[in-house]
Amino acid sequence: MAIVDLTIIPVGTKTPSVSQYVADIQKVLEKYKEEVEYQLTPMNTLIEGELGLLLKIVQELHEVPFENGIERVCTNLRIDDRRDKKHTMAGKLKAVELKMNQN
Repeated sequence: MAIVDLTIIPVGTKTPSVSQYVADIQKVLEKYKEEVEYQLTPMNTLIEGELGLLLKIVQELHEVPFENGIERVCTNLRIDDRRDKKHTMAGKLKAVELKMNQN
């Protein structure tokens, strides 16, 4: 199981706001809600699932601004792929919370 930290940046938008592009990307992610977990944050989107599927989804999401008329897109991608044990977004948060409560 892998976790992808994804930021898609449309370059050359008419206004500083990119919330419509983010909304369009989230709509595409909803198609995969049975296959992956995802979480929108104020600065990025986190997606959890099998790495091959995540990379396919990232490519599809990268195309969304192009499909909406943008001519340049920068995508930042970070992959956390742990194979020694199962790890999830929720599990990572829980581990930190447990350590915070130990003191």
